[in-house]
Amino acid sequence: MKITVDFEECLKDSPRFRATIEEVEGDVCELESKLDKLVKLCIGMIDAGKAYNAANKQFVNGIRELALQSTRDEVIESSLTKFAESLQEMINYHTILFDQAQRSIKTQLQTFVKDDLRKFKEAKKQFDKVSEEKDAALIKNAQAPRNKQHEVEEATNILTATRKCFRHIVLDYVLQINVLQSKRRSEILKSMLSFMYAHLTFFHQGYDLFSELQPLMKQLGGQLDQLVVDAAKEKRDMEQKHSTIQQKDFSNDDTKLEYNVDADNGIAMEGYLFKRASNAFKTWNRRWFSIQNNQLVYQKKFKDNPTVVVEDLRLCTVKHCEDIERRFCFEVVSPTKSCMMQADSEKLRQAWIKAVQNSIATAFRDKGDEGEKLDRKSSTSTGSLDSGGEPKERSLKGESALQKVLAIPGNACCCDCGQPDPRWASINLGITLCIQCSGIHRSLGVHFSKVRSLTLDTWEPELLKLMCELGNRVINQIYEARREELGARKPQPGDPRHEVEAYIKAKYVDRRFVRRPSDEELRTKVVSLSKQEKRLSSSSEHLPPRPPPPTPKLRPGSNVSGQTAVASGLEARRDSLFCPDELDSLFSYFDTSSKLRSIKSADSGIQNSADGSREMLATTPSNNSLADADAAESLPMPMPATLPPPSPCKEMVFYEPKEYSPGLQLYWASCARSLPDMAEALAHGAEVNWVNTEDDKRTPLIMAVQGGSLVTCEFLLQNAANVNQQDAQGRGPLHHATMLGHTGQVCLFLKRGANQNAADIDEKTPLTIAVEAANADIVTLLRLAKMNEEMREAEGPYSQSGDETYQDIFQDFTLMASNDPDKLNRYQQYDPQRP
Repeated sequence: MKITVDFEECLKDSPRFRATIEEVEGDVCELESKLDKLVKLCIGMIDAGKAYNAANKQFVNGIRELALQSTRDEVIESSLTKFAESLQEMINYHTILFDQAQRSIKTQLQTFVKDDLRKFKEAKKQFDKVSEEKDAALIKNAQAPRNKQHEVEEATNILTATRKCFRHIVLDYVLQINVLQSKRRSEILKSMLSFMYAHLTFFHQGYDLFSELQPLMKQLGGQLDQLVVDAAKEKRDMEQKHSTIQQKDFSNDDTKLEYNVDADNGIAMEGYLFKRASNAFKTWNRRWFSIQNNQLVYQKKFKDNPTVVVEDLRLCTVKHCEDIERRFCFEVVSPTKSCMMQADSEKLRQAWIKAVQNSIATAFRDKGDEGEKLDRKSSTSTGSLDSGGEPKERSLKGESALQKVLAIPGNACCCDCGQPDPRWASINLGITLCIQCSGIHRSLGVHFSKVRSLTLDTWEPELLKLMCELGNRVINQIYEARREELGARKPQPGDPRHEVEAYIKAKYVDRRFVRRPSDEELRTKVVSLSKQEKRLSSSSEHLPPRPPPPTPKLRPGSNVSGQTAVASGLEARRDSLFCPDELDSLFSYFDTSSKLRSIKSADSGIQNSADGSREMLATTPSNNSLADADAAESLPMPMPATLPPPSPCKEMVFYEPKEYSPGLQLYWASCARSLPDMAEALAHGAEVNWVNTEDDKRTPLIMAVQGGSLVTCEFLLQNAANVNQQDAQGRGPLHHATMLGHTGQVCLFLKRGANQNAADIDEKTPLTIAVEAANADIVTLLRLAKMNEEMREAEGPYSQSGDETYQDIFQDFTLMASNDPDKLNRYQQYDPQRP
């Protein structure tokens, strides 16, 4: 046992003892201050915890109320109820934790401060007092004169008694000090250990609670993925239906919008009418009338019980009323009363009269069964909204991005540590990752790895195909080729983060495990890729020609320069933006697309002539019209009589280069559409924007366009390829995609910010090339992108939304380019020598 103050030293009352006592007293005083502060902080923590629990209880009550409100949805109600119960249990655990904190910290330490420290203070007071008395006795003893014996004896006796008392009190004081120093350890540790055990119990209870809840949460997570898909499908269907109904032509009969027919429920007709009251003022009130079950009834509000006007239509008649001041009135007369009503138009009055007459006839035919529903023929004779134009429902069900990517061999475990069931991916590397490795990849920067969630993020079809083309097995064969040779250990699930991070940096940043090819291996690889490109070109040489579309005609007598502008600004550009062939091209793809039909119906410059041919009303372009489309381009474009079979890639000639490099491998691999070889070239240090000075300064991205693969272009763009880098002819990837008629690539480059206003050395923009090639699809995409750009400029510098039509059409082109590319391969390759 360690003694703070020595008992024998205290009897000597030496300076060492006094210094020790002074140090102990200062330490005890500081201890008391710290303990008081800790107790106050504990009280504040407990009060805050109780306030948190009170707020949490209100939140849980809100969840319960939401569950009660969702009784019609069994999944929501049961899930919210279960969650509320679990959260209430956590509140109870929190309450227990705070109670234990109050007992272990507040109560226990307060007791120690009040009892033990109080005893120490009392002992200190007695010690100080007897010390003063001892000092006084010593002084008096020293001052006693030698010749006064009685004073000497008195001083000696007082000193002896004082010393005896001092020894007794100082020993008690030292004992109190030593006991206090010993007890402070046990009291403080006991208090804090009890508090930490309370936390341990709290977290164990929470873990057990949520472990029981985890299967339900996983089940709901699976259902949630399907609910998201279903919600997107329902939204699309509702938007489609909304657009379809919006485009219906009611110009010939507006009355169809004023009433409804539901023969299946026995409603022959229903809608709003004004009814004249039977009071003395003859007031008119608007009510909702319906003819159902051989009765004429009306309601003021939907929840109100219907008021019956005519009990039995067989006993009444209906007639026009022309002898009153109001228009469009008619009267239903029964043996007991009559009801005067007013429609909103003459057509609507005729429809109501006809509906009443047909219902009377139907009532006579069906008088044997009053509860039978009205005959459908009698109801349809009154007219109904046309639903024949509604598109057929398309199935949107399919594998999710997670399922498709994890189905690739090797992707079921994390690429770097082997953790099963990964939920993240690096889109520029084409690998799957666990959550820990994804965080490390994200810290590397997007120039090394771009991380995306397989479950939370939206996946474009070309990006999903890119993930399926590569995968963990392919990338590890490249980036871990020399790992075993170097004796490097691959991380395992559960390894410390710093070890995994060091391995990932060595693998992707330093590329320590990549096997560098020799010059001969590199030469063999490049030559093989160039031959592979030639085989791919020859295999796709023969494609069926596209029949020429009908040549549009100008309206006889029209003069472009003499026409007056029918609109100004943006609306004028919209009206003259598309020619008929471009719209026909779009509609041949998306015959059910509501967005395209809205463009078609909104283009007031396109009409049908008497002989059935299409003609276009010429309009004067506004000052803000497209810079690339002059007055001649705004006219319909003549199409050639016959179109040769399209050539997806021009014949590439392989020249023996001066030197072989990873950039050259990436160059030919891009044209050969070999993503593993492209990934290998990048791992070997190839520059993604490498320029081939021996071949018109073309880049790998331009060669990917020549190869005709959308996925290779996406791979290069994800790895920071410049979408606007030009070759020696001043042509960028968008130029080449337009020349080759690769509509999907044009769509991809426009989405990635390609400059469609860039001109080559012949001063030709992509739009000019597309117009000369008579490629209506690409012309349409380029003009749509230009229109969207101008719309955003018109909306202001901070606008980010653009046009919804533009976004939907580009999305449809993207889906088609990835899922059904044959539909887009319908045009000839651009020939600059073609007249």
